[in-house]
Amino acid sequence: MRVGVLTGGGDCPGLNAVIRAIVRKGVQEYGYDFTGFRDGWRGPLENDTVRLDIPAVRGILPRGGTILGSSRTNPLKVENGIRRIKENLAELEVQALIAIGGEDTLGVAARLSDEHGVPCVGVPKTIDNDLSATDYTFGFDTAVGIATEAIDRLHTTAESHMRVLVCEVMGRHAGWIALHSGLAGGANVILIPEQRFDVEQVCAWVTSRFRASYAPIVVVAEGAMPKDGDMVLKDQSLDSFGHVRLSGVGEWLAKEIEKRTGKEARTTVLGHVQRGGTPSAFDRWLATRFGLHAIDCVRDGDFGTMVALRGTDIVRVPIADATARLKTVDPTLYEEVGVFFG
Repeated sequence: MRVGVLTGGGDCPGLNAVIRAIVRKGVQEYGYDFTGFRDGWRGPLENDTVRLDIPAVRGILPRGGTILGSSRTNPLKVENGIRRIKENLAELEVQALIAIGGEDTLGVAARLSDEHGVPCVGVPKTIDNDLSATDYTFGFDTAVGIATEAIDRLHTTAESHMRVLVCEVMGRHAGWIALHSGLAGGANVILIPEQRFDVEQVCAWVTSRFRASYAPIVVVAEGAMPKDGDMVLKDQSLDSFGHVRLSGVGEWLAKEIEKRTGKEARTTVLGHVQRGGTPSAFDRWLATRFGLHAIDCVRDGDFGTMVALRGTDIVRVPIADATARLKTVDPTLYEEVGVFFG
């Protein structure tokens, strides 16, 4: 059997660990051949491939990014995109496809499997940790660690100058990175997309912190929005999946805080730093297990499924169910950390 593998959407630490596990077990235990597709869905769309064998995956476990490359190509928006993918898979004699990605990449895999008969298996990847049906996605733990270290560093410089430092982290629809890193890093305000924030309340928390002779740290997810809705994003363009290219909430908030409190405020946007570098031990462990179980799905002919973490077990769930809704921060969990605000 020949199996195709692709990595789509934003890159993250742990992708190479998945590829390595799939190929190692698939070759050594099942005798499969592997074809890697370059740059997400662009690969099968344009028949751009690379051979995957054991020498190709040797030494990639600790490497960040993906040896296959990635993109946000959406074949559903390309004329005859599905037909082209099916024809290319047939030409290459690829009998199964493992798609490693987040909501958008797996959404395409679900459509291909359920509506067009392409045998797909999904592996959940996103630093946002917002895919339902799995307790954690790999990449998230590394991103939280990077953000937490940055917040730790910001505390010392904030206190040296007694200024407000706003740290903007990733999180389009879900505030998991902001919540985990903000709590772990001792932030004084955490703002997430699930809860629109009151700028006056943020300023009150900032002022309260200064009264205690400490400089405040505000952690804000890139998708967080004020209640009054008067913030204008710097970039209004959309990607191929219809997502606004978020940017600017941290800078906007710092200006509002400075204007309303009279305290100097600066912004640090972590951006793609959160996605880069070597994966944490947990992400290597989780990504490897996902890869091992994904190739078992192929062996069993269990297509249209995604591997997921439940507790400490790896289970199989329908890809369509996993992408039907996002996993967002529960309001009670957000309220729980509110005692540290201000």
